[in-house]
Amino acid sequence: MVRKNKDFKVVSLYTSKFNERTVRIACQVKEILENIGVSVLISDSLISKDIPESIYANDDEIIKKADLVIAIGGDGTLLSSARFFGSKGLPILGINLGNLGFLTDIPPENLTSSLLEIFQGRNFVDERFFLSTAIKKNKDSKHVALNEVVVHSKSIAQLIEYELFIDGIFVYRQKADGIIVCTPTGSTAYSLSGGGSIMHPSVKAINLLQMFPHSLNAKPLIVGEDSIIDLKINSKNGASITLDGQVELKAKKNDLVSIKKAKSKLRLIHPLNHDFYSACRNKLGWSFGIAETAKS
Repeated sequence: MVRKNKDFKVVSLYTSKFNERTVRIACQVKEILENIGVSVLISDSLISKDIPESIYANDDEIIKKADLVIAIGGDGTLLSSARFFGSKGLPILGINLGNLGFLTDIPPENLTSSLLEIFQGRNFVDERFFLSTAIKKNKDSKHVALNEVVVHSKSIAQLIEYELFIDGIFVYRQKADGIIVCTPTGSTAYSLSGGGSIMHPSVKAINLLQMFPHSLNAKPLIVGEDSIIDLKINSKNGASITLDGQVELKAKKNDLVSIKKAKSKLRLIHPLNHDFYSACRNKLGWSFGIAETAKS
């Protein structure tokens, strides 16, 4: 799916990690966009003496007025912008100032050329789904995560006990440090460090990965993206629930933590040369030390 320049008339710049570098890149992006006739709003997260006060906007204004959010930072910045803005329908474009940058794929050295290509319509939209999480005893406690939901004890080397149900069917009772419930997007994040499988973003599935289970037979479990995952907390001290490593909730004994695909979707904007497998090669060290063969 290719989008044209007219789709992005108003663009907001956002970061979750304020420093001199992000401000410098934001000023550069602002100049590039204004030179091609695009209006720019600056998130409150980027307040600086180098940026005119008249173009600052709070989150509600950005959601109402912007056609696109440019997240400046690492994947953590894109994750927070995805929850704040992407879950409300705004497409997100990432400029990578971090290390891995699986989601933020425009490096600063290619900033001008990449932005011009994108705003000339040479780009594509990559749709990702969120996970919606609720604690059943608190119906108002609904949160979204793009990468993963982790249910854990919070204490080092301390097990929790939980029961897993999928679509209302009992699956198993487990003692473990916790469990990671991740999307294909999150399969290259925390789940990967725990030995979980890498899933291509187009795979319509959710991965469940036990963290240090007290069992020799425990294996990761992959279920369909429309599955409803319920975790009953049996530990007397309850459990912690962490979303994308950024939001933390508390569950008590006998609470039911319900996780399912959210109704909203994230629309990531990529340059046309974006390639998931190339990102894996470069960022995960695939083929490290081996001369790259010519493409057939």
